Amino acid sequence: MLFNSLVFLLFLAVVFPLYLVLPGRARTAFLVLASYFFYGYWDWRFLSLLWFSTVLDFFIGRALARVTDPGRRKALLAASLAGNLGVLAFFKYFNFFIGSFEAATSALGMPLDFLHLNILLPVGISFYTFQTLSYTIDVYRGKLAPTNSLLDFALYVAFFPQLVAGPIERATHLLPQIARLGRPTRDDCREALALIGVGMFKKVLVGDTCGRIVDQVFAAPMSYTSSELMMGLVLFSVQIYADFSGYSSIARGTARLFGVDLMENFNQPYLAASITEFWRRWHISLSSWLRDYLYVPLGGNRKGPARTYVNLFATMLLGGLWHGAHWTFVFWGGLHGLYLAVHKWMLGSRRPAERFVPGGPASTAIFIGKVLATNALVLLTWLFFRAPDFGTAFRILGKFVQWTSGPFDGRILVVTATYVIVTLVIDLLEYTTRDHAFLLRVAPRYRWGIYAGMWATTLLYLFQATPMPFIYFQF
Repeated sequence: MLFNSLVFLLFLAVVFPLYLVLPGRARTAFLVLASYFFYGYWDWRFLSLLWFSTVLDFFIGRALARVTDPGRRKALLAASLAGNLGVLAFFKYFNFFIGSFEAATSALGMPLDFLHLNILLPVGISFYTFQTLSYTIDVYRGKLAPTNSLLDFALYVAFFPQLVAGPIERATHLLPQIARLGRPTRDDCREALALIGVGMFKKVLVGDTCGRIVDQVFAAPMSYTSSELMMGLVLFSVQIYADFSGYSSIARGTARLFGVDLMENFNQPYLAASITEFWRRWHISLSSWLRDYLYVPLGGNRKGPARTYVNLFATMLLGGLWHGAHWTFVFWGGLHGLYLAVHKWMLGSRRPAERFVPGGPASTAIFIGKVLATNALVLLTWLFFRAPDFGTAFRILGKFVQWTSGPFDGRILVVTATYVIVTLVIDLLEYTTRDHAFLLRVAPRYRWGIYAGMWATTLLYLFQATPMPFIYFQF
């Protein structure tokens, strides 16, 4: 069930009023059933994997609270890691690893093509796997007391607003809210309306319309000029941001309708003045997960500069692999790991600034230059993220080196600039107000007019076009 679909709006129109009239614990049970229906709408068979992760980690969490022997505790944690990562590896990476290994064995006359399986990737498996793992790891570390309610934990794993594409919530933040579910306040509903409205606008009217152009360009890239390919790549950077940040806003807004506050997942990443700052603003729930459960256990920055750079690179390599079973994703992660290591080396013991502090024309010009340089580096990595294979990516790079232009450059530039400016305006409003629900700052008589216009155009587009899936559903 897609957020940007009339089916979801109908689903929400049924679930929300029923939730309001239900008493006490009945709300939790109802949301669990609604979440299972939401997830099973794609394929009911995937529910078995959701139940497996839920039951496995619930009982391992309770066992970790009772067991004091270090060896047995490690065995319990290993069981959680093996169970969750084993399922993830089979459904997402089995054919990838077989295919990679086959390239070597085929040269020796031992093809392994018979081992390939027709495996359908369950939607959202990477997200809820990391979410349940964070629970057992935090219980193991003693940072969290396990819940005694299987119902609460089932909702923590399956809560439909963030089930299939995050944010990847921590149990320390979400479980206490689930334990005290109640009716939303008026402020909750006001913020929900603002977040869902902006999220739908970004996804449907920016992300989807950009995506249709991007799909055409990358379907036959060699038939386009260098300038057209560059504009297609810029539009992809807009598309993936509008698509994923739009999803996160809709998820956060939908959760607010049930009185639940989800973490921010994006914080204007394209206004970052360094690659380190970019990763503090892009897919925050994943980057913080990788930091806390991978980078820090590897040693973080505690074992000297050289080990720090290796840890950064390894973390981002695995972060790239998390995105998809393809070497282009690994390369994308590796590039970001290299960027982060170099930036860490340049910074030394200094920390990058969190926000721009105006200090005159010179400092503003330097800040803008850093933002543009950061975006140029990120744009290069998006090429490998979007291209279907390395050959296509390097052929496109070749066309950038041997630059060619065409008669439609001006028209394409106007289209690209329009989407960039719309995205930039929304980001600047969020950046200056420090509020994703910035529409609440508009006077009510104007705000309701803005809502009406946004929803009218969004619904009109939904009626006329087939909804495009969210990009991160494939991860």
